[in-house]
Amino acid sequence: MTDSLEKPCGDLAIRVLAMPKDVNHNGDIFGGWVLAHMDMAAVSCATEKSASRVTTAAVDGMSFIAPIHVGDFVCIYATVLSTGRSSMVVLVETWAIDGTGGRESKRRKVTEGKFTCVAIDDNGKPKPVFDV
Repeated sequence: MTDSLEKPCGDLAIRVLAMPKDVNHNGDIFGGWVLAHMDMAAVSCATEKSASRVTTAAVDGMSFIAPIHVGDFVCIYATVLSTGRSSMVVLVETWAIDGTGGRESKRRKVTEGKFTCVAIDDNGKPKPVFDV
């Protein structure tokens, strides 16, 4: 695989194969499917950072850059950009790799967004995040 010049930001949180059941009316992978996987990646990253249960409070600045096609490997990377008292802003980038696996397959960024996750206690109330 030949990488593009740009590299993903953060750690690989999810890698999944885009399937025919996940397409929209245009034949591309449905944006909601991508968003759901990005949310899972953000929560995974924030949970690890906070060592706590977390919930998604907001999605900000979601940008779709390129379509994802059936058969692409979808790789989602996440990193915590900032931490507040109980919240964390997580940058999530989604990259796709042509699933045919040819030697010239290139990784391409297809979307990115910022997710705000909040650490919560057993009652679902915000709790402080401590740098781990």
